[in-house]
Amino acid sequence: NSLNLGSGRPCAPKRTSSAVFPASVVAGIEPLLPFKDVPNSEKMNLFVSKVSLCCVTFDFTDPTKNLIEKDVKRQTLLELLDFVSGSVRFSEPAILAMCRMCAVNLFRVFPPNYRSAVSNGGENDDDEPMFDPAWPHLQIVYDLLVKFITSSCLDAKVAKKYIDHSFILRLLDLFDSEDPRERDCLKTILHRVYGKFMVHRPFIRKAISNIFYRFVFEIERHNGIAELLEIFGSIISGFALPLKEEHKIFLWRVLIPLHKPKSLGVYFQQLSYCVSQFIEKEPKLCSTVIRGLLKYWPITNSQKELMFLGELEEILEAINMVEFQKVMVPLFWRIGCCINSFHFQVFFFIF
Repeated sequence: NSLNLGSGRPCAPKRTSSAVFPASVVAGIEPLLPFKDVPNSEKMNLFVSKVSLCCVTFDFTDPTKNLIEKDVKRQTLLELLDFVSGSVRFSEPAILAMCRMCAVNLFRVFPPNYRSAVSNGGENDDDEPMFDPAWPHLQIVYDLLVKFITSSCLDAKVAKKYIDHSFILRLLDLFDSEDPRERDCLKTILHRVYGKFMVHRPFIRKAISNIFYRFVFEIERHNGIAELLEIFGSIISGFALPLKEEHKIFLWRVLIPLHKPKSLGVYFQQLSYCVSQFIEKEPKLCSTVIRGLLKYWPITNSQKELMFLGELEEILEAINMVEFQKVMVPLFWRIGCCINSFHFQVFFFIF
């Protein structure tokens, strides 16, 4: 399925709305015509053809393999990125092809984490990040997906059939990537999906909650907790008042238990921000948060204890006397223990 690329007389492009380019024939595929060389009536068909061409994947662990084909795909992805930024309305076949291409390129199973055998639950902040060798292509696909989702030419009512719950769950699975560049792209994409598809918002919140549950109570190892909390920080800031009961339950059952894992330091800043957003919206939640901190207070980890004390200090600045009296006795008991701490940083923090 190739198009005549002769530089002589203009030729009518073939209709390729259902073109699929299997990996077995990729070496024989010529680059398709540029969009500027086809009439507007054919551009969406050409878009589907180019997207289908990009469904072919390559092995990037060997930089010497398929160099020509990789370059053809990269140039095609860049051309698609430029086209998606335009003003052509996407047809349903184009939406389907685009979602399929993103799924083929992005959704993959990560290799077992070799660090899990040599580290204590991911608490070592000195680990060097691991970078995916396929990133030169993955980055363009991510950029393409962001442009596609945010395009004013994308009908959300049609797109939600393909960017569905299954698609969102597989996006969330990618947050466990060890490549920080990929997690940053995913953070942007999930923000845009949450903003564009209102019908998916409850599902996204529940799915992220389930990742947090599993992290806290089962595996205590996940690379994307900080990014997911950053997303939730924006979501919480948009909650309407008075807060729904489901949101308060999320605070008690998800955010507060996230203080428990040993790797708290990796995502503490984002977690603290989420908690502060709840308190800012409803100050009477201060006593609830303090009770939670006391429940998960670290006994033998002085660095975590300093984090708890810092968060506690911010909460006490916002608490009113009624809420303070609810937690006064256990709180002062815990502060007394800190005064008796053998760790000089904890001791001096109190004073």
